[in-house]
Amino acid sequence: MTGGAVSGGDRARALWSSTAAFTVCFAAWTIFSILGVQVKRDLGLSDFQFGLLVGTPILTGSLIRLVLGIWADQYGGRRVFALVMLAAAAATWMLSYAHDYTTFLLAALGVGIAGGSFSVGVAYVSKWYPKERQGTALGIFGAGNVGSAVTKFLAPAVMVAMGWQAVAQIWAIALAVTAVLFYVTTKDDPDLAARRARGVQAESFGAMMAPLANLQVWRFALYYFFVFGGFVALALWLPRFYVGVYGLDIVTAGMLGAAYSIPGSLFRILGGTLSDRYGARRVMYWTFIGATVCTFLLSYPATHYVVQGIRGPIEFDLTLGFLPFMLLTMALGFFMSLGKAAVYKHIPVYYPGRVGSVGGVVGLIGGLGGFILPIAFGAMNDLVGVWTSCFMLLFVIVAASLVWMHLAIRRMEKAEHPALRAPRDLPEAGALANPNPAAAPAPDGRTVAAE
Repeated sequence: MTGGAVSGGDRARALWSSTAAFTVCFAAWTIFSILGVQVKRDLGLSDFQFGLLVGTPILTGSLIRLVLGIWADQYGGRRVFALVMLAAAAATWMLSYAHDYTTFLLAALGVGIAGGSFSVGVAYVSKWYPKERQGTALGIFGAGNVGSAVTKFLAPAVMVAMGWQAVAQIWAIALAVTAVLFYVTTKDDPDLAARRARGVQAESFGAMMAPLANLQVWRFALYYFFVFGGFVALALWLPRFYVGVYGLDIVTAGMLGAAYSIPGSLFRILGGTLSDRYGARRVMYWTFIGATVCTFLLSYPATHYVVQGIRGPIEFDLTLGFLPFMLLTMALGFFMSLGKAAVYKHIPVYYPGRVGSVGGVVGLIGGLGGFILPIAFGAMNDLVGVWTSCFMLLFVIVAASLVWMHLAIRRMEKAEHPALRAPRDLPEAGALANPNPAAAPAPDGRTVAAE
C-alpha cells in the first residue's frame, strides 16, 4: 500500500466484496467439475477428452491472468474486476446452448474468463493493506477458492432437478449480479486514487514486465503450479475419481469433492496469518513436507500380494480404504491451502510495485497447472491404467519443488552469511579446509605449529 490514509470501512468493503466476488467467479470457473461428468456420459467421452474439457476453462483463466493483473495495476482493479465478471457471465450463459464436444470446448474457453479474476483481486486487495497485514488479507481473499465447493454442493442438485442448462444460466446470473454489487460497494484502490490526484500516468506494459526476468519469479511460479494448479486439478478430478473407483453417484461424489475443496480453500486464511507471523518461507517448508507425505501415501495403488511361505502361498491385499483416502485428500488440501497463501505473501514483499505483473505470471503458471494436470491425469489413466497415477505425478512435482526451494534457500543463506560455507560438522573437514596447517588455532585461542 503506497497511497495515503484510507478508512477502515473502505478497506473492509474492498476485502470482503472482493472475496465474495472471487468466490462466485471460482464457482463458475470450476463448473465443469460437475457438468463435465454428465457431458462425459452423454457424449461417451474418453478420460483424456474429459480431462481436456474440464481443463479448458482453466487454460483461459490462466493465460489472461498476466494481462489482467497488469491492467489492474494500470487502470484499477475495481473497474477490471467488474468487467471480467460481466464477460464471464455472458460466456457462461452461452454455455447452455452447447450441443456437441466442439461447442462445449468453445463454451469452456469463454467460461474460463472467470478464472482471470484472481490476479485482478490480488492486485486490488494488496494495495489496501500494509506489508505486515498483506498475508492475512490475501489469505482471506484467496479463500474464495471455496467457490469450487459451492459448485460441488449446489450444481448436482440443480442439475438433477432442472437440467445442466439451468446450472449454466443460474451461475451466469449470479456473476452478473455480483459484478454490479461489487462495483457499487467498493472504491478505487489508494494507489490509483493517489496517481489520479497527482496526474501521474500508469507505467508502460514493458516496465510492468521487467521483474519477470528474475529466476525467483519462476521459482514462485513452480510452487504455485503445485499448490494451486494441483488443487484445481484435484477439485476437478476427484468427483470422477470417486465415481470410477468407489462407484458413487454424481451427487455423493460432488459432496465428497467439496469436502476436499473446503479445507483447501478456507485454511488459506490460516496460511496467510501464519505467513505474517512465522514467515512465508517456513510455511512453504510445512506445505511441501506435508504434501510429499500425503501424495506418497495416496500414490500407492491397490495391490494383491502372493508370498511364498513355508506352508504354501500367503496372499493378502494392500489397499487404501475409502475413509483413509478421503482424510488424506483433505489433509493434502489443507497443506496446499497454506502454500497458496505463503506464495502470494512473498510477492508484495519482494515486488511491491509489480504485484499485478508478478502475481499475474505466478497465477498464470499455477492456473496452467489446473489445465495441464487434469489432462495428464486422464492420459495416465488411459495409458498406465492405474487410478492412483494422478497422485504419483503430484508426488514428483512436490518433491522437485521441495528440493529446488531448499537448494535456493541454502544458496541465498550462504550468500548473505559467508561463514555458512565452511564445514560445520566434522573438525577433520575444517582442518582439510585450512590452507595453512602449520598455524592451526589451539583450543584456547593460541596459534601453535602443527606437529
